[in-house]
Amino acid sequence: MNVTAMRSITTLASLMTGDDSDRMTMTMSSTTLVGMLAGIDVKISMDRSKTNIFDSDLDVSPVTLSSDWSRVARLLLLASLAVVGSVGNVFMISAIMVEDHLKKRGNAFLVNVALADLLVTGLVIPSSAIVILAGHEDSLSICRFEWTLEALCFLVTILTLATIAGENYARLCLPAEKYEALTPSRVTATIFVIWVIAGIAVGLQSSLDFGPDFCGRKFIPVAIPQVIGAFFLVLLPALLTPILYLRLVLRVRRAVRGSFKPPASFSWDYELMKTNIYSFTLFAIFWLPFGAAILASAQRRVGARIFYNLAWFALSKSCINSLVYCVFDRHFRNAYVKLFHYCCCKTTVSFSRRPRGDGSRSSGDVRLRVHIIHSYASPASCRPNVARPNGRDVYEL
Repeated sequence: MNVTAMRSITTLASLMTGDDSDRMTMTMSSTTLVGMLAGIDVKISMDRSKTNIFDSDLDVSPVTLSSDWSRVARLLLLASLAVVGSVGNVFMISAIMVEDHLKKRGNAFLVNVALADLLVTGLVIPSSAIVILAGHEDSLSICRFEWTLEALCFLVTILTLATIAGENYARLCLPAEKYEALTPSRVTATIFVIWVIAGIAVGLQSSLDFGPDFCGRKFIPVAIPQVIGAFFLVLLPALLTPILYLRLVLRVRRAVRGSFKPPASFSWDYELMKTNIYSFTLFAIFWLPFGAAILASAQRRVGARIFYNLAWFALSKSCINSLVYCVFDRHFRNAYVKLFHYCCCKTTVSFSRRPRGDGSRSSGDVRLRVHIIHSYASPASCRPNVARPNGRDVYEL
């Protein structure tokens, strides 16, 4: 309400106490006041139409979810996602470090994906849980921190998934001499470049204020520079990844139909490649609805409730990606079991022998006990891998 409207209300109040000669003046003032109030309502409705905000969406928060749920329910949900996701991503990173068959330099890209997911489950989700636990209202700084980190991890993940597809194709389909070009230093440099590109893209989007402002509830259409960036950083890698996997599968199937008999190491790499396909499919399933909502906002109004719910649905992918590798890959599963036993069931590893009694212990019991200790703690179990016929050399990270 502006100053002119306030003056009109004051004038009406004074005229209400006057005589009949002021009735016409009071009528004109009331007409002016009604027109001004109507203009204010029209302006508010126009502002809401520009930002696509609905009255029913004002109770939905980009940080603390919908207020329709109780605080306890929201807190338990976010805490569960943070704990399960963080433990799973730590297990995934540790599995590549401790399992012999996963100690390949190309699997460093899987570590990069797990690290991006760990930032979401270890920083983004816990910060929302802390806000709910403290009982504070949404903070613009916390919201911008969360959404900036989410955008960074999303770009890193989509670029790394495309890089994983290219590495799998080179490992399984190209000659060993060409795969030798992927040295550990080049793997490290590629990961560093991915983070730099994602950081620059997110920094430009935040500083130049392109596209929708999810924290400010301004769901305006995507700008042209943002469309160009999304094409090269999102759409192109998302299309390149399934194309590489399709070519890889077709070449492997043609080779298997012939005289080629894949060794065990090749079969293990192919099994891991299929798990990577499942991981990419999971990523597409969780993030595609949110991307479709952003594209739909250019044609019609999309409420904040839809945006925020789809965004949290997409973030939950970071909590279950590690479970995909546990279910579909035997080496990740074995590593998870060993890590679980080491963290939860084993405190120390003793190499001392029990004193011999009357010699009544069977030799089979001794061999079994030595085998179990060997599988968990013996340095000889980490023996270097050797080249296999018709296969690939296994490279350590």
